[in-house]
Amino acid sequence: MQQFFTTLLAGLTLGAVYAAFALALCLIWRSTRVVNFAQAPMAMVTTYVALEVIDHTGSYWFGFAVALLAGLVLGAVVERGLVRFVEGKSDLNVVILTLGLFVVLHSLAAIVFGQDYKSFPAPFGLRGLHVAGHDIAITGFGIFTLIAVAVVFGLLVALFRFTDLGLKMRASAFSPEVARLLGVRVGKMLTLGWALAAVVGSLAGLLVAGGNLVFPQFMDSVVVYGFVAAVLGGLDSPAGSVVGGLVLGLALSFVSGYAASDLVPITALGILVLVLLVRPGGLFSHVAERRV
Repeated sequence: MQQFFTTLLAGLTLGAVYAAFALALCLIWRSTRVVNFAQAPMAMVTTYVALEVIDHTGSYWFGFAVALLAGLVLGAVVERGLVRFVEGKSDLNVVILTLGLFVVLHSLAAIVFGQDYKSFPAPFGLRGLHVAGHDIAITGFGIFTLIAVAVVFGLLVALFRFTDLGLKMRASAFSPEVARLLGVRVGKMLTLGWALAAVVGSLAGLLVAGGNLVFPQFMDSVVVYGFVAAVLGGLDSPAGSVVGGLVLGLALSFVSGYAASDLVPITALGILVLVLLVRPGGLFSHVAERRV
């Protein structure tokens, strides 16, 4: 029973990380209709920025804030400086561009920050909690991860469901021509979508790095599992991203704990194939009539 609860809590924490990255993919898909395969190296770069700030100032939270700000700027620069030139053309052009950016950012990070493994601090303890005489297999940083993902989920739901800004972002993504006729500044909305998605991606990078070692490729596995989580729940659904991340994290944790860790990638691939065959839009996908 102890192993079951340990595996369960580990799966929830791992799933929250996948959910954070899936939310970044969901945000950029909802606001621009683009799947950004460079999301992981962008998060890696901002994590290195945070590490540099922490090393120089000794403040984790200052580095945390700077990383999120760096993500905001990086996302806007990528959209304005690169993606803007292929928008409105073939969707494949944007995909190829993000894949190219994936390679370029890895190379630049290796040159600027080096290939050495570096320890990244955590703001809370990395030891299991001790409550009422019982050891609980979840750390303070794990609880922080769960809370952070819940907050981001709530903010995204509020953005797209209750604000005019969210409506303008969705309109710019779905029908830019009509949005322009209605007075929406589509270019700014697309830039904002990339910037906000990069902020959420930066958060995912910080959650992955906390208490672990960072190097230029440390986010590569997360982009795979995060993408599977996003597809599992539905790329267009923030709730689906969270549920997909948690379900995937739990599934992989139990496979690793009760079978073998070597089966984890195969399990993730099997889940992805199954979802694409049974429900290609994801578990939370729906088709509804849209009224103006």
